[in-house]
Amino acid sequence: MKNNRLNYVIVGSFVLVVLIGLVASVAALTGRTGATDDYYAIYKNVTGVEFGTRVLYEGFHIGQVEQVSPMEEDGRVKFKVDFSVKEGWKVPADSRAEIVSSGLLAAVTINLKAGEKTDLLKPGARIESVEAANILQSVSSLADEVRQLTETDVKPMIAQISKAVGGFTEIMGESGGAVAKDVQSILQNLSASTPDIVDNIENFSNRLNDGAEQLNRMLSKRNVEAFDQIVGNLQTTADNMKTLTDELGRTRTDLDALLKRVDGLFGNVETLVSDNRLDVDRSIVEMRHAVSSVARHIEAINQNLEGASRNMQEFSRQIRQNPGLLLGGTPPADKAAAK
Repeated sequence: MKNNRLNYVIVGSFVLVVLIGLVASVAALTGRTGATDDYYAIYKNVTGVEFGTRVLYEGFHIGQVEQVSPMEEDGRVKFKVDFSVKEGWKVPADSRAEIVSSGLLAAVTINLKAGEKTDLLKPGARIESVEAANILQSVSSLADEVRQLTETDVKPMIAQISKAVGGFTEIMGESGGAVAKDVQSILQNLSASTPDIVDNIENFSNRLNDGAEQLNRMLSKRNVEAFDQIVGNLQTTADNMKTLTDELGRTRTDLDALLKRVDGLFGNVETLVSDNRLDVDRSIVEMRHAVSSVARHIEAINQNLEGASRNMQEFSRQIRQNPGLLLGGTPPADKAAAK
């Protein structure tokens, strides 16, 4: 009885160990041996992508696809692919998730191409997707295009070439001798004209050599230096003209500003005259009256001024003769007359 229980314990322990090893092996194969971070991408076509599809980062296995679900975006059906990667794996913000296959018969994988930004995507964020290139579909499309090109262009071209060859054969059969004679005549004329052609070519070559020598003389060092000097002078002149143009532009700007100020001054004067028209009219009337009064008495004023001038002249003469008059004295005695 004890032996039976011992056997049961041993068998049960063996089965438990096998189950634990199987679970560990499956976890190791699927990459789900620890905590993960989730991301997702959206594709138009997910051929070959399903649960368990490997997720690579620049070719290195970091996770797997968890779920593929259809969704609607921009009015059409697309597919959201949720996948998990190792926890803490750094994914740049400009990374791209591309559906790739290492060969025609290899399994499809999702490869994350690392970006160049230093910012990292947070878990749960969307990764920019790159659609898979279907090689078989591309080859099939190319074959259809080649077939269509053959049907629409190649076959008609071959038929036209065949028709043209047949027509040429008929022509040669009917008038082949005449054509041969014409060709022979052309060859004889060409042979007779060959010396003249050679002479013309030689003359042309000599002229070309003469032109080359003249060009070399024109391009001598002295002429090149003179040309460079002329170009430099033209450049200097252009710079001076540009400076002069800038100065004229500034002068024009200053004149425009001055004209605006003058216009403003005239406007202010006009406004001042308009606002004080009554005072201005009154001042003009009074000025006219004052001028008229001065005109009426100008002769008397002139006479008074003339008298005052004579008095000042007489006063000046007496002061020169006897400066003491300014102090109330008498003129000095004339000693020369007393002798």
